[in-house]
Amino acid sequence: MSFLEKISTTYQPKRLAVKLNAKGEQSVVKGHPWVFSNSIVKINDAAKTGDLAIVFSKNKNKVIGLGLYDAASPIRIKMLINSPANINSEFFQEQIKNAYQKREELLKTNTNSYRLLFGENDGFPGLIADVYAEVLVVKLYSEIWLPYLETILHSLQQVSNSKTVVVRLSRGLQNSSNHNLNDGDVVYGTLENETIQFVEHGVNFSANVIKGHKTGYFLDHRENRRRVGELSKGKTVLDVFSYAGGFSVHALANGADEVTSLDISKQALDIARENGKLNSYSGIHKTISGDAFQELKSLINKGKRYDVVVIDPPSFAKQQSEVELAKKKYAQLAELGAKLTAKKGLLVLASCSSRVLAQSFFDINIQTLRHYGRMFNTVLKTHHDSDHPVTYPEGAYLKCGYYQFLD
Repeated sequence: MSFLEKISTTYQPKRLAVKLNAKGEQSVVKGHPWVFSNSIVKINDAAKTGDLAIVFSKNKNKVIGLGLYDAASPIRIKMLINSPANINSEFFQEQIKNAYQKREELLKTNTNSYRLLFGENDGFPGLIADVYAEVLVVKLYSEIWLPYLETILHSLQQVSNSKTVVVRLSRGLQNSSNHNLNDGDVVYGTLENETIQFVEHGVNFSANVIKGHKTGYFLDHRENRRRVGELSKGKTVLDVFSYAGGFSVHALANGADEVTSLDISKQALDIARENGKLNSYSGIHKTISGDAFQELKSLINKGKRYDVVVIDPPSFAKQQSEVELAKKKYAQLAELGAKLTAKKGLLVLASCSSRVLAQSFFDINIQTLRHYGRMFNTVLKTHHDSDHPVTYPEGAYLKCGYYQFLD
């Protein structure tokens, strides 16, 4: 079955006239990309997913934005642009070109992996596009894109100059009967090996673009990995929640004496070891498989200390009800990290929980470290790398603090 047959749909998107309540209208005018169902006052009957929603102001009957209608989501309209425009193949291509231009500075470095489209932040809500060397991986989270997918994938391939395009699907889309796509379909070019090698600031990595998590790798921490690598020369390093060894491999490639990767997934640790071997290094690479909280306590009991400790857990707050527990876990990790950091060592603490705000996360770290009693300086606070621009509050999820102990 051809790609066109796989995405073919008998449904042709309609144009919807939409009016919102005052709160919803104000949100669109301010540039927020989400319109919730309870903000919609008036809309065409029988609106379907993928329809183009034209949002009019309540009083002046003026177009204030355009979005795509999503019947399956409480975020009923996902905005494309907060002004009048013609939504066609030229529109999408121009948006993709604009996104690429924002990444050009990054691509001047010795790096050939980057996020080309960061969902809502680049005007493509529910769509992610990552490039690994010559392979483009597009992850779809919403059916709104199905009627427009052919033209968008064509533009993405052209702008990124990729030789191969792979489509990955969210769980919801994998279970949908509205298309014939499969997760991991190669829709353009060929893929001789599902594991792709790429370069990140001169350090070699690999990503499984068919079976790997998300699109195969996490690109958002790139700058933090580079920085930690440069700070690890001649040091002992502990990389907690290491996944594919991003921080570990940068540390090894930059001359760390010993690096320990800790993750609950043995498969992830195998990838971390293989990623390490893609580079020349003289240090020792150790791995520990197990629950991070238990293993950190075990290391403390054994009297282990490291010059650099990096703790980068997965999201602890997938929903609002989990926020308070997430905060307690971050405090626990900060204390465990402090106990494992050697004299005058560096502790790096990160969070990717969007519901735990950056200021709250940094406050938790400071309070915990002060309570523990060691003298320290906050060296740096960082957020997303440059290929993950943030244009609305909920788009900001990544935060990372560097804490240098003075004793």
